[in-house]
Amino acid sequence: MVQLTALTEEVLSAILKSIDEGIHVVNTEGKTIFYNEVAAKHDGMGVKEVQGKHLIDAFPSLTEESSTLLKVIKTGKPIYNQTQVYLNVHGTRIDTINTTLPIFLGKEIIGAVEIAKDYSRMKLLAERLLDLQKGVKRSTKKKVIKQVNYTFADLKTVNPVFISTKEEGKKLAKSDSPILVYGESGTGKELFVQGIHHESIRSGGAFIAQNCAAIPETLLESILFGTAKGSYTGAVDRKGLFELADGGTLFLDELHTMPIELQAKLLRVLEDGIVRRVGSSQNISVDVRVIAAMNVHPSIALQDQKLRSDLYYRLNVFTFSLLPLRERKDDILFLTNFFMKEFNRKLEKNIYGLEKKLELFFIEYQWPGNVRELKHTLEYMMNVCEGTQLSVEELPMMLKHHAAPSKGKTNHQLESLSLRKNMEKLERELIMNALELSEGNVNQAAKLLEIPRQTLQYKIKKWME
Repeated sequence: MVQLTALTEEVLSAILKSIDEGIHVVNTEGKTIFYNEVAAKHDGMGVKEVQGKHLIDAFPSLTEESSTLLKVIKTGKPIYNQTQVYLNVHGTRIDTINTTLPIFLGKEIIGAVEIAKDYSRMKLLAERLLDLQKGVKRSTKKKVIKQVNYTFADLKTVNPVFISTKEEGKKLAKSDSPILVYGESGTGKELFVQGIHHESIRSGGAFIAQNCAAIPETLLESILFGTAKGSYTGAVDRKGLFELADGGTLFLDELHTMPIELQAKLLRVLEDGIVRRVGSSQNISVDVRVIAAMNVHPSIALQDQKLRSDLYYRLNVFTFSLLPLRERKDDILFLTNFFMKEFNRKLEKNIYGLEKKLELFFIEYQWPGNVRELKHTLEYMMNVCEGTQLSVEELPMMLKHHAAPSKGKTNHQLESLSLRKNMEKLERELIMNALELSEGNVNQAAKLLEIPRQTLQYKIKKWME
């Protein structure tokens, strides 16, 4: 039994040492019982300088209040993705991002483990991204229009509602007010936003896009607002995206993933046009038009507290809702023909038209990935097709089971008679009408529909999944 325990500890130690992140484990007294080489490298220490010693002896600048490890031991509650700045025993400043978790044996807390990432290194990576953005702006200074790859002409549609949305976008593009665009993933939000920039008085200025979900929240602030020299180890004066987009447009995609605290700072920039770099007390005036996009309904984001109401009302000067492909069925075959011509040219093929069975399937399929899914589906089919017409046989594996016939009837015939699907369609239309009449207010929409608010929230969330 003793041998087995020793072997288990040896294996566990080997696993922890091999992990490419800093691992620091302390007991309830605050003494280090495990400390790997990666953590030592982050902290500018040797493993022996920390192993077996009390946390504050190794890092004298920390206190019981400022140490995430000691705080977790005291409270028994985890701390996620918190930045920590401290001095090691040699007086060197250390910046890390820590996730700190309590260790329980049964119901008794026996210590805490901290997984640390080198914040300084991540900051430097963020700065390199800003340098690339800056380089793009500098290299295209005389021909900045090249930063925008798409115009409204590239947003193909024959749907009257979508055409009307494009026309309204062209008209309101001349304004300098912020814009909020809502649409499911794959509906063409970035194309629409680039179209607005191209039609605006800022078309000669920079167009910079940033997906808020693509950058760790701890770095997003410095990406947007820039950094001041000395704000962290190795930091230099560096412009953020707002300064780089000065005189142009800044597109913030997936706005609802931005931390609430950062949304407050974004609101201040929208209100007074002033940014302050991280670690600086100096105000910098910028002239930027902000366009934000979301792939969840604003009412849901507000209800789930993922979007500040004051920021929403500031952005809601102009709001555009892009229809999903399933609600613009007249575009399905139109876009199919357009993409087929495009792939014929790229692949040097001569494939035209769909077999009737495939055509019916395309029309009735819900296309949860919208235009993007349709395009990628056709790209696959055009690559594998050896004939002159696309058929169900060329469908990707994930879609083939949707197109499988039942009892000799086509999917189109079955779905057109489906009570459940027709009821779902009617229900969706009624809910969308209620949300439109209530201007996105879930409580008011629920009253109009005469259903509980929780039921309405559930149904809307289900559509967004």
